Amino acid sequence: MLTPEELMRRIRRIEIYSDHLANDMFAGQYESAFRGRGVEFAEVRQYHPGDDVRTIDWRVSARAGSLHVKQFVEERELTVMLVVDASASVHYGTAVETKAETMAEIAATLAFSAIRNQDKVGAVMFTEDAELYQPPKKGRRQVLQLIRNILFFQPQAVTTDIARALEYTGRILTRRAIIFVISDFQDDNYLKPLATLARRHDVVAIEVPDRTERSLPATGLVELEDAETGKRVLADLSYSRFVRSFAGNQQAAAEQRAADINSAGGDYISIYAGESPVSPLMEFFDRRARKRR
Repeated sequence: MLTPEELMRRIRRIEIYSDHLANDMFAGQYESAFRGRGVEFAEVRQYHPGDDVRTIDWRVSARAGSLHVKQFVEERELTVMLVVDASASVHYGTAVETKAETMAEIAATLAFSAIRNQDKVGAVMFTEDAELYQPPKKGRRQVLQLIRNILFFQPQAVTTDIARALEYTGRILTRRAIIFVISDFQDDNYLKPLATLARRHDVVAIEVPDRTERSLPATGLVELEDAETGKRVLADLSYSRFVRSFAGNQQAAAEQRAADINSAGGDYISIYAGESPVSPLMEFFDRRARKRR
């Protein structure tokens, strides 16, 4: 159990690291990738040659006796929702950090990027159900509370149900939002609700695996335990054929997961636990910005 002093040191470390990324490394890239996704009505003005005829307001034009068009401005204030896995499996880690700690860094970086651009940020913590909802707000205090929730929230359940978390998120959001789903994605049957959510919102899936979940070390006889079900199996990792087969199957599964999420209308990023999120996030922001040009 962490002491209050250790708790504050850990939160402060993530705050400094993530704030640095948001302000120095990602300055401008977040805004380029996610600047106003839609438009809102501003005013009606007289038609000028070259205006898009689809914007003509026929009712106003009829009353005025001359053509008038609707003018729109791009939405600037965005809502960012972080849907974060709190199930038992995310507390596993063989690197310098657990998956949950890396998820906290990723979420904090995205949250600091959002508040830097005057956007609102909120969070949903989920296991087999949505267990905690932090409504979207602006400000540094909101981000610090979010980091605390990800690192130290004590969930009631241990298993994962991404589909229920996505359905819950869809119900609580009253306006279009950018939704980052941060999980190790040790679940299935979530593609249909993800596709439903992506029809109205901007959905980005961020998978955070541990490297040993993708490639087993050749260490001999090892007992493996599922963190969520408690099921144990004995595996002999001295057989290189088995180790190679496992790595190949896991890689194929990850590639299929990415393809399925893309097909459902979402974006996909993979960031290993204990490794810096800088390169994957910068590549993603750059890719999104190029699409918008």
